[in-house]
Amino acid sequence: MDLTQGTTSEKQKRAKKTMMWFAMISMTMTFAGLTSAYVVSKTREDWLTDLVFPNAFILSVLVIITSSISFFLSKKAIDNENRGLATFLLLATFGLGVLFVFMQFQGFEDIMSQGYYFTGPSANIVPTFLYIIVVLHIVHVIVGLLVLLVVIYNHFKQKYKRGQTLGLELGAMYWHFVDVLWVYLFLFLYFVR
Repeated sequence: MDLTQGTTSEKQKRAKKTMMWFAMISMTMTFAGLTSAYVVSKTREDWLTDLVFPNAFILSVLVIITSSISFFLSKKAIDNENRGLATFLLLATFGLGVLFVFMQFQGFEDIMSQGYYFTGPSANIVPTFLYIIVVLHIVHVIVGLLVLLVVIYNHFKQKYKRGQTLGLELGAMYWHFVDVLWVYLFLFLYFVR
């Protein structure tokens, strides 16, 4: 009976990870469509070339990469049965995620201070694209923050132990995906002007 339960457990783990991969692939396709539309729109006569890329967007790359590292290290801490370090790293990951979202809004303020708006009579397609792409990514980060809250809650309930970290692994998969996605979007938006 234990052997069957172990097999079912492994099948469930694989199924949940496969579902996460499908979700990440569908999100990738959404952003691929948006960045493709951005490239196609570059042929417009009103395409802006003098927009200065916000420093907050640049610094947010470091913040999001650091958050991925702290999330990765939190699993290592749990595997090493260092609950205190794992708690610190999970809370740090959450704090860095909140800082990332704050920095995105700082970037929007910077764009508007340059006189470029996302909507209205003085709007242009370039800041509108930036707004749509970045806001959609922020929504995914906020979902990641909610997932992190669940992971942190489960960590405090001591549900994660060496070899029993599926929820944490799924949360980390999503978080790392959202982080890599921002690095791609940043590089794309920074260099494809």
